[in-house]
Amino acid sequence: MSLQNTPSSERVHISLFGNRNAGKSSLINALTGQDLAIVSEIKGTTTDPVQKAMELLPLGPVVIIDTPGLNDTGEIGALRVKKTYQVLNKTDIALLVVDINTGFQEAELEILELIKEKEIPYLVVYNKSDLKDEAPKTLINPSLVVSAKTGDGIEELKNALGALAPALEKDNVIAADLVTPGDLVLLVVPIDSAAPKGRLILPQQQTIRDLLDHGNLVTIVKEDALESALTSQAPALIITDSQVFGTVSRINNRRFPLTSFSILFARYKGDLEPLWEGAKALDSLTANSKILISEGCTHHRQCDDIGTVKLPRWLKEYTKEDLTLSFTSGSEFPQNLNEYDLIIHCGGCMLNEKEMKYRIAKAQAANVPITNYGMAIAQMKGILAESLAPLAKQK
Repeated sequence: MSLQNTPSSERVHISLFGNRNAGKSSLINALTGQDLAIVSEIKGTTTDPVQKAMELLPLGPVVIIDTPGLNDTGEIGALRVKKTYQVLNKTDIALLVVDINTGFQEAELEILELIKEKEIPYLVVYNKSDLKDEAPKTLINPSLVVSAKTGDGIEELKNALGALAPALEKDNVIAADLVTPGDLVLLVVPIDSAAPKGRLILPQQQTIRDLLDHGNLVTIVKEDALESALTSQAPALIITDSQVFGTVSRINNRRFPLTSFSILFARYKGDLEPLWEGAKALDSLTANSKILISEGCTHHRQCDDIGTVKLPRWLKEYTKEDLTLSFTSGSEFPQNLNEYDLIIHCGGCMLNEKEMKYRIAKAQAANVPITNYGMAIAQMKGILAESLAPLAKQK
């Protein structure tokens, strides 16, 4: 995705579920007016969840996710169905696509109950109306009858999706509510071997845009220019990359309010409290403790990578123990968390709010403390209270 586009994590995620050959892929092509999904009469053409970021009027920026059939068979089919169910964890709107000629089957009824249980806004879409003379007398609502082949009902479906979207719009901000319009905010952005060449990382981009949208002044410096910046400026807030938390705190010496991008994104995703509580578990780790370090993206690992290099080093220095560490990235997140004593998650900038909240809820259900990079680093540097102070009124 280019820097000109809305990040996938900020888009409405619309997922299509249904049995094989219900017409999910055809429906995606009809909705978008493009041949985005492979269509075939052969059952099981879609073998893995496939997502596409695009613009869909009247909704605007969306991610559309096509999933394998719920009634897939065999050992491999069972794995595909498992992947399909996992998509629910990041779904904002669910479309349950049913072949109008066969009606509801057991697998479709099962996932519908789970959709309701997770309180996901949904529509039942009865597809292939062109092959049936009249609609069934009994329909499961809310529903629409369409034909992906002829286009009948597609415009009505778009409008129905648009009606569901306003309830999903986020009105929270990243940092602008912590300052007043016209205030200066100083961002500390280290540029090391792990920094992406020629650009800033997503949390930094989004924070800058948030502050500019609300009329703030923004100054950006590397950590080695911070002292000079503070002699000539009096920022209302300093926001730093967590990797240089200790250095920035020492230079700032409590002159100005200080927090980090990662901590701000914990709040932005709606999960500040449990991650703050989870950071305290760092003080009870022992040689037998097992830690999961999880990232929401799959970026190329550099020699100084924060998740796989810096965090393990800081954990060893802080606990004085050889901890057992496990790592996951991208869409992979363990189904069974009971073996872990602590989960340290990234800021979640590449995950939508739905999926980040799911991961936190899953950890809480397993009674496993969970925190994120920023709060873990702040705790290990002895500045967690300082870094949360600017958010105290909002927490």
